[in-house]
Amino acid sequence: VQLVESGGGLVHPGGSLRLSCAASGFSFSNYAMKWYRQAPGKEREWVAGIGDVARAGDRARTYADSVKGRFTISRDNAKNTLYLQMNSLKPEDTTVYYCNTYIYQNYWGQGIQVTVSS
Repeated sequence: VQLVESGGGLVHPGGSLRLSCAASGFSFSNYAMKWYRQAPGKEREWVAGIGDVARAGDRARTYADSVKGRFTISRDNAKNTLYLQMNSLKPEDTTVYYCNTYIYQNYWGQGIQVTVSS
């Protein structure tokens, strides 16, 4: 299993970024996927989740209260890619973001830095 995040960077408050997570080594469409984030010295925080191909639709998407209405999780099963569209970004969204899946154990990407600053 390999998960590789991309799309992070520096953005002004109120701006947008789209994170991508390229997945390989497993049947991507058959597994739920999640985004987490972790600031230095803090525990890893769940951000959003999306169901597998059998559980499609908006009801299969869940969000932490801190990002609800601003972030959108999606997936392209044909491209084996998970996305996180982040709008109305705030300085407190600054941290490292990780994609995750659970297949008998947790698998994590290497993480991608998102910095929201003026």
